[in-house]
Amino acid sequence: MRTRTDLIVNVKALQLSLFTEQEDHILHKYDKKPKLGRYERLKRQLEQNHDDHYKIFVKVKEQPETSFNYTFVDLFAGAGGITQGFVQAGLKPIASLEINPIASATYVKNFPQCHHFCGDIAEFLPINWLNQIGSPEIHLVVGGPPCQGFSVAGQRNPNDPRNFLFYEFIRVVSEIRPWYIVMENVPGILTMNKGAVKEAIFEEFKAIGYEAISVAILESAAYGVPQIRPRAIFIANRLKMPNPYPEPQLLPEQYLSIESAISDLPEYKSIPEINHEWTRHSSEYMKRIAQVPPGGSLYKSYADAFKRQYLGKPSMTIKENHGGTHIHPYLNRVISAREMARLQTFPDSFIFEGTMKKAMWQIGNAVPPRLAECIGKALIPYLNKIS
Repeated sequence: MRTRTDLIVNVKALQLSLFTEQEDHILHKYDKKPKLGRYERLKRQLEQNHDDHYKIFVKVKEQPETSFNYTFVDLFAGAGGITQGFVQAGLKPIASLEINPIASATYVKNFPQCHHFCGDIAEFLPINWLNQIGSPEIHLVVGGPPCQGFSVAGQRNPNDPRNFLFYEFIRVVSEIRPWYIVMENVPGILTMNKGAVKEAIFEEFKAIGYEAISVAILESAAYGVPQIRPRAIFIANRLKMPNPYPEPQLLPEQYLSIESAISDLPEYKSIPEINHEWTRHSSEYMKRIAQVPPGGSLYKSYADAFKRQYLGKPSMTIKENHGGTHIHPYLNRVISAREMARLQTFPDSFIFEGTMKKAMWQIGNAVPPRLAECIGKALIPYLNKIS
């Protein structure tokens, strides 16, 4: 396996071997610097909010002690990023819901023991569903309502119907009455309508008895995810207990680099069995890709697609972009679905159903399992206190 030093030494040659010294000079001139911490100011404001009496940050034990099998329901489950992380933390999935049939197929493939509902959450009747499987006690409800309407990556439309699916999330919570809830979204939700959406979420949870509610922005890279991916995490409980968040485990200078996660995968040989596939390029297209510097994009009109990753840094936030994934940091091709999954911290045993593009879509929309695992492990000592 090549070391990071080897990769850094060879990266310019790999990218520019097809071009002249003049072209090399031009590319160096337009090299970009990585931008980190878009939400740092908002993150600090939330951490310094003294009005939140329930939020605490705790050190996470890799193996939290418990003699109880805590259960959870995963709503808007997607392919199962949160479920994978919570299972790694030692929690048990009882039921899940996802409307997309391909993501549902991936979820069922990887969590066959979980009772899965594929359909619209408005048609999900949780008590009837749980009665059919023996009415088990549910300790947590987790999930990530669709965030496209909230994201700063596109136009934020406050009237987008997807923005209000969290009301269905709240309806299910009010019927199941778990001890804790965990709800994930993009950080942009916190500033939408000048904070009105965030306040509406707080008020809705309080109205159904979850008065202890908190929100924090967690940077995935601080928990061992080799990717810059900040997430807004809402935690609430109905017992006026603390809302525990995992303390960051890494400083920014310790964040894992992109090559630490993907450099051992074959460079130009696909492995469909583990989703190691990418968009195929013609030789002419590869020549164009070779001209793209780190942080630069192949297209001016799609600046966030076909963007070359930085070597020696965590991955930029991955997304599917209709096949226009990011360009590999030192190869002249886009990253593969399995490389995306590695950057999200899915194990190689986690297989995604559907076409390559559908696999990329599922991966790009997922919560990093490692981040979810840390959240689950932070919760376990407080579940122990309740039990």
